[in-house]
Amino acid sequence: MKFSLWKQVKKRLRRAKKPVLSLGTMLLVAYSAALLSSASAAAAVQDEQTNNRFERMTQEIASDKQEVNVVLRRQYICGEEFRPLGLMAWNEVIEVLRAHPEWTVHFNEQNDVQFEEQVNDLSAKCKQNAFISMDKQGNLSLFDGPPKKEKVVRTFYQVDVPYMESSLPKNRLEELADGIRVTDLAEFNSVLSTYSEYALPHKSEEVMKRTP
Repeated sequence: MKFSLWKQVKKRLRRAKKPVLSLGTMLLVAYSAALLSSASAAAAVQDEQTNNRFERMTQEIASDKQEVNVVLRRQYICGEEFRPLGLMAWNEVIEVLRAHPEWTVHFNEQNDVQFEEQVNDLSAKCKQNAFISMDKQGNLSLFDGPPKKEKVVRTFYQVDVPYMESSLPKNRLEELADGIRVTDLAEFNSVLSTYSEYALPHKSEEVMKRTP
């Protein structure tokens, strides 16, 4: 089976009079796409043809001696973090990608490499200052700081306010209005699960999808 993506990249390199991306960048795009298209990293290793293609691409990338600046961006349920990984040769970048096939890779105009990792957790900064409450439209939302500051980070679902007010005691309603502090993923999911009972019906499925 021919590796059509690899052929497309080579054609693009031949046709471009002034390529914006370096050879290493172009090949890394193809390499990362190939990894993501595989069923799994283990399957890619077990498939001899796929593994051979990856090896050929690695050799091509290693021939580009340029070093690039590499950054890891961790995208959390709430918040994000950036971790500089320093200067790397292209073959080192490939080794990182092979070790983490679930990461995506992006490039800026300077050909800097940015790996992106999706993390099913709250960032350290978010854990220090996260509150769950309702916004002015009656949506259960995540706030950066007390709700009175109105810094909404994420909105989850619209609450059936009359039903909730008729069901919960006054102290529980006041607690939600003041903002419920969440310091970890377990508390975060617990609060969302508790108040999902009062979500408007057409939003209930969305609640479950957004809170794994």
